[in-house]
Amino acid sequence: MAKEKPPVALIAGPTASGKSELALRLAERTGGAIVNADSAQIYRDLPILSAAASPGELERAEHRLYGIRDGAEPCSAADWAALAKAEIARLHRAGRLPILVGGTGLYIRTLLDGIAPVPPIEPSVRSEVRAAGVAENLAALMPLDPVAAATLNPGDTTRIARALEVVKSTGRTLAQWQEQVEGGIGGDIALKPVILLPPRRWLNERCDGRFASMIEVGAVAEVEKLMERNLDPQLPVMRAIGVREIAACLNGELTKAQAIDAGQQATRRYAKRQYTWFSRQPPVGWPRFAEPLEGPAIDRALALLTDAE
Repeated sequence: MAKEKPPVALIAGPTASGKSELALRLAERTGGAIVNADSAQIYRDLPILSAAASPGELERAEHRLYGIRDGAEPCSAADWAALAKAEIARLHRAGRLPILVGGTGLYIRTLLDGIAPVPPIEPSVRSEVRAAGVAENLAALMPLDPVAAATLNPGDTTRIARALEVVKSTGRTLAQWQEQVEGGIGGDIALKPVILLPPRRWLNERCDGRFASMIEVGAVAEVEKLMERNLDPQLPVMRAIGVREIAACLNGELTKAQAIDAGQQATRRYAKRQYTWFSRQPPVGWPRFAEPLEGPAIDRALALLTDAE
């Protein structure tokens, strides 16, 4: 008889959609552990601004891969996937349910589907590309990878640089490498997913309220401490939602009220991008839960992750 695949729960969706509370309920019911799948929450520098687990939440359930990385050390999707695989394996060996929770679609896709085996980029190529501006890199990309040049956002510094350095260093486009992804665990587990896609107005109100609350409970001091380290502004931790806006306030470029407004707008825009991604990219068979996650709706969402009807 074929061996039964070990279970993994996945709770995904945009920021402020209620993922954490649903995960806590599931962990309390099953004795499972929550495994972070959010690119900001992996850094220890921003526990408030990344909405990492509170002391009370940590008491309710075990959390893994939260605040384990220093902001000076970027964590790629491949890095996170390797860490997540190890944690999932440990939990399975202990007979416990891994509960993946987060809104970073690239992380989740890399873990489940695998990643393109792109060789390390030549240091000279990386230095050359990173030293150039986005317009210059886009112009250089056009003859080498016209498909990527035509489809990428002209202002997307990171993705344009990545596409250019890959094709210049390896002689193959990123899309060509991505045709041979490897290392995904999707076929080896029994995945029980749910995607939270609540009403946009409800989500936007939660985004606004949460960012204002973050300011009041210490996010400004958190960013001030981060700024004192003089880290590379291109590091993921420095590009986390709210860092730029609070830094502008600390530098006297924005008032506190203006910084809050700008941070709320940035959070809503980020949630909108996540909402679009999770609406379209995951398999159609993954349940989408469209109710505001509060009251009895939490139990209805929880039923999608358990054997309950």
